[in-house]
Amino acid sequence: MALPLGDTLIGYPDGETRGQATVLHRELRPDGRAVVLLDATPFHPVDPTWPDQGPDLGVLVTSADDGPVPVPVPVLDCRIAASDGAELPLGERLPVRLGTEGWAFVVAHVVDGAAPIAEGDRVAAAVDEEHRRALSLGHTSCHLASLALNRALAGFWSKAVAPDALGSPDFDHTAIVTSSIRPHGSIDEYRLGKSLRKRGFDSARLAAELVAVAEAANGTLAGWVASDAGVRIRRDDRALSTRRFWECELPEGLASIACGGTHAEHLGELGTVRVSLELHDDGAALRMITTETA
Repeated sequence: MALPLGDTLIGYPDGETRGQATVLHRELRPDGRAVVLLDATPFHPVDPTWPDQGPDLGVLVTSADDGPVPVPVPVLDCRIAASDGAELPLGERLPVRLGTEGWAFVVAHVVDGAAPIAEGDRVAAAVDEEHRRALSLGHTSCHLASLALNRALAGFWSKAVAPDALGSPDFDHTAIVTSSIRPHGSIDEYRLGKSLRKRGFDSARLAAELVAVAEAANGTLAGWVASDAGVRIRRDDRALSTRRFWECELPEGLASIACGGTHAEHLGELGTVRVSLELHDDGAALRMITTETA
């Protein structure tokens, strides 16, 4: 069967963890594992462009060759891939930008090469719900923490900077280097070098007031979590390449952030969310550690 020419339809932005699907393509790779493409999936894949949230865990359930006995096949990895219909590269970067015309963007489910899955099979996809929930709470906490940090640092700028979703100077977007979502939290790394100072950010003041900034952010986070604001993912359709936005009705207004991850449905699902701030590289780098505790 040829490689699919359309996007995988995805259910994870709506919180789906179960689904029925048809196997469109199965490809054995040189490492002995196989890549399985489905027409639709609840599995959240790693996005090579911004790999902040890791892949879902879980199984694809098919039937044995000699009868309808369920056979759970563990999903070893799950990532976004792009295909032109001829090849399916699985590198660390997509060969083209997500949504490029003429390319299909698919969720590549990586399984053991001996797994009894064939093109045309109907399978049941089942995500590990506990792992998904832990990452979803961590990702929602990460977005809240970035907005709270921006608010706490609003007075550290001497020049105009593009605002974030709530109108504060967007330190997070301006200085972010990497973000890593983990169960019930995240780690964000920021650059505080010469280019940021030229844009008007007072790095020396941050070093002197680091504890106060963290406490200001934590005060904001406590108020937001207590509001039990609703969270949703806005998207126009179910195609993988369609842009998606995390939206939350915070007391200060609607926050909308482009995001391809999974999330809580409302802030009341979170426990206590707190951040700690650490300076590194002689003050040239900032690390924010966000922790959500039930």
